[in-house]
Amino acid sequence: MKNLQIHIKVSPELYIKNPDSTELGKSIVSQSIDLIVELGFESFTFKKLGEKIGSPESSIYRYFESKHTLLVYLTCWYWSWIEYKLVFATINIDNPGKKLKDAIKILTQPITTDTSFSYIDKILLDKIMITESIKTYHTKNVDSENKKGYFKVYKQVVNRVGNIVLELNPKFEFPHMLISTIIEGAHHQRYFAAHLPSLTDVNIGRDNISEFYTQLVIKVINE
Repeated sequence: MKNLQIHIKVSPELYIKNPDSTELGKSIVSQSIDLIVELGFESFTFKKLGEKIGSPESSIYRYFESKHTLLVYLTCWYWSWIEYKLVFATINIDNPGKKLKDAIKILTQPITTDTSFSYIDKILLDKIMITESIKTYHTKNVDSENKKGYFKVYKQVVNRVGNIVLELNPKFEFPHMLISTIIEGAHHQRYFAAHLPSLTDVNIGRDNISEFYTQLVIKVINE
């Protein structure tokens, strides 16, 4: 995917002014990723972000109404990018078994290189997905935000891979449950590996998480 000119679109519901339309907006997004990784989302503020980018805090509010919507924007960008990767990796594969295994790798493997398009650091954004993304929907306003389409792209990713599951076994009853469990479970396992290693079985140098979920999915689907 190196040097491809791909534009990731995020729903206008998530911003007041499209950050992709100005250099300041791009700086807000890219530097917010750095700062959230550095400080954690709880300690991250628009005031601190303004200091980092050398712009008044008020200028950030012209793009995002809150740090919550900024976080949702980042996660939606990530899922749009993952959906692009899924399409790119599976479009010419006829075998549904191989297609599913490739899709699971995309959903579970960490991002280790970033040579593709965009000003967004995908390696750092991947870290945010592991530590912070659950906070986008574990909120009191999740139902109203869902109606606004905040989580549309995430649901598209689950549905896309769920349809691959049904290609392999049309009678399988729980494709969405299975794929959402893989995604959230892989995030938890990667977090445990970094911070609570006794809760997981990850070995350095081996892709245990992808192996585990690949084996799990194939066994569950074929039962």
